[in-house]
Amino acid sequence: MASLKRNSKGEIVYASGLRVKQSTFYKPNQSELFKISRSKLNDFLSCPKCFYLDRVVGLVSPSMPGWTLNTLVDTLLKKEFDECRELQIPHRIFEKYGLSHLVPFKHPELNHWRNALTGGVETHIPNTNIILHGGVDDIWQDTTNGNLIVLDYKSQSNNYPITPESYLSGIYHQAYKMQLDVYGYLLEKNGFPVAPIGYFYVCNAKSEVAGFSGIMEFEEILIPYTLDYSWVEPQIFNMLNTLNSKTIPEETFGCENCA
Repeated sequence: MASLKRNSKGEIVYASGLRVKQSTFYKPNQSELFKISRSKLNDFLSCPKCFYLDRVVGLVSPSMPGWTLNTLVDTLLKKEFDECRELQIPHRIFEKYGLSHLVPFKHPELNHWRNALTGGVETHIPNTNIILHGGVDDIWQDTTNGNLIVLDYKSQSNNYPITPESYLSGIYHQAYKMQLDVYGYLLEKNGFPVAPIGYFYVCNAKSEVAGFSGIMEFEEILIPYTLDYSWVEPQIFNMLNTLNSKTIPEETFGCENCA
């Protein structure tokens, strides 16, 4: 897909193909702390070469249009949960899943944690110069033991029955699971007790309806997922070895950007 660089006024401007902000460049073997987002870690896991060209060389990937409908679903869900958070009452979906002992977590830093652009939740990885950060969609709390529960909102349209088994085994959902792993890891490293199970709040738009009529109908499903932090730090060290190399990695088989 062809992509044209535009300014805030929508005007086409010169595209150099390189980033300008120096703080986003990693210099091999630097000692200064360097921030890596959860999404950039995922980029490394997908293709070390593309990741290296991005963070070390400074190549800019072609921009993509925003997922505005998905973003709106996230925004509206956050409004619902924020109302429950203020009153410290369970959200309407909790009773359906036998989770009435949960409430949305109330904390003065929550809005900061939810904003990936301002840093989100972050931690300094031991024995490295890497600060890992990520913006959570929301956090719940178990009122029986105080444990925090990480979750992520997911919007989709699928005609197949949605079960934990089918959802978690989806090839494109493996990155979703790693996303929750990182969020749980970050919260735990910040000293919070984290429940071993997180959730995906799946909003599935129904297509087998009579018509549009200005309304999209959704079914709402909670998918539990057992968190796994065991891979996080080893992959951070693998990523750091790549960043510190002065050789561009080999292309990854199947990477469309490398093709």
